[in-house]
Amino acid sequence: MSEEKIEKVLALIADAGNALEALGVKMKYGVTEIIDVKEAIAVLEETFNILKFDKQQGNRIGEFQVAYKKANILEKFQQAFNILNKNNATIRNRYHDDNYLFSYWIYTEKIYRQKLKRN
Repeated sequence: MSEEKIEKVLALIADAGNALEALGVKMKYGVTEIIDVKEAIAVLEETFNILKFDKQQGNRIGEFQVAYKKANILEKFQQAFNILNKNNATIRNRYHDDNYLFSYWIYTEKIYRQKLKRN
């Protein structure tokens, strides 16, 4: 089999994986609606920790980190991005769970995170 054909097969497998992930997320939200769960259960933080983040410093928010699509394994980045996108994670509405060390949000095809401040 030629290299081009192998790449096409791998692309189909990746597409199938992404479709299954999207279906899983859709099912999770469907089930939480049916059983009237007020807040969906968050995924394990490991989903985000496997990404490569670069440290940044901002005047307004202080230290934070950014994961770039090109610097990460596409499937892993896309999985994390899809979860944040589905949960409308923005800088004002960050995604996290009680057990997380960081809060996460997306902006312009990048994933951001900042260490949570614990009381």
